[in-house]
Amino acid sequence: MKAFYAEEQRRHDPKAFLSSGAPQPNPEQPARVERLLAGARAAGCAVERPRKHGLGPVAAVHTPEYLDFLDTRRTDVDFAAQLPHSPLRVYVMGERGARREPASESASAEVIPNIHPIARNGSSPASAVGQAGYHMADTACPISAETWDSALWSAWSAVAAAETVMAGASSAYALCRPPGHHAFADVAGGFCFINNSAVAAQALRQTAARVAILDVDLHHGNGTQGIFYARPDVLTVSLHADPVRFYPFFWGHADERGEGPGLGYNLNLPLPRKSADAAFLDALATAFRRIHAFAPEALVVALGLDAFEGDPFGGLSVTTPGFARIGEAIAGLGLPTVIVQEGGYLCDALGDNLTAFLTGFGGKHR
Repeated sequence: MKAFYAEEQRRHDPKAFLSSGAPQPNPEQPARVERLLAGARAAGCAVERPRKHGLGPVAAVHTPEYLDFLDTRRTDVDFAAQLPHSPLRVYVMGERGARREPASESASAEVIPNIHPIARNGSSPASAVGQAGYHMADTACPISAETWDSALWSAWSAVAAAETVMAGASSAYALCRPPGHHAFADVAGGFCFINNSAVAAQALRQTAARVAILDVDLHHGNGTQGIFYARPDVLTVSLHADPVRFYPFFWGHADERGEGPGLGYNLNLPLPRKSADAAFLDALATAFRRIHAFAPEALVVALGLDAFEGDPFGGLSVTTPGFARIGEAIAGLGLPTVIVQEGGYLCDALGDNLTAFLTGFGGKHR
């Protein structure tokens, strides 16, 4: 199986986020890359660098205003020349910094919102502080000088995997970091900026009339759900820890089924905390019945490895052999498949869990 990854994805290096009201080290660390690369190679993947795909695939699922907010630099222009003119610089460095004056001592090196709208039915504010709150759902996705480039290359890895499948490969793996499934069309959240799984699904729509997204991350893929919630051409199915007491809290409940033309094309399967292999596989069987009824021509797997029993978030209790069984079961669908990396955080078994999933998937998907 081909795998795609660019070294630029490592540059995003968030320092902290708020957890239970207290600053904590941000778990979405560049060190994840080494373990995931090792896991992919141990499964026999040949890792390739994606090419630049421009903004087209990203703009197909995200709004222009949101991309302008994220874009602290253009990919063809030196960042140092662009940053003084970016609204983010006003937020990071203060008003004086935006006028090329020294930043105040209280300025942060990362954009972290400190105010959010109660309802997002108004216009996007001109103030950079307001824009940060408008376009960032929480404090888990701080934006630094390197974030845009990393997020863009992460999305391009997903596009490269989708193109590989569209060209005739049975499957491909995108080592996407930063992850993406919490990013809405115009909101970042939960370590995510560009929704890589949505980008891959939209790319697959070029040759597939119907695409299914199967999200097996510990956390509900609320951004993916939001992007496709009113569309009948992309089925979104998510298995995750029950959000009644788990992030993202406000989305991921079983009664969320889509709206308008998309009604019935969203399926959430929340699981009780600490559910292990058997419960996860049972829910997967339910997901498969809906996917079979939808009859997609291609599949995107939003692969979170944070359902692992030893993951720092501790929400579910899937074992390393369980990931092999999950991979084997998904491969049994027999669909052209793009596997997009989502969560899975630093623990000793992170690479082994990826190897188990890819090996299980590859052993069945031949």
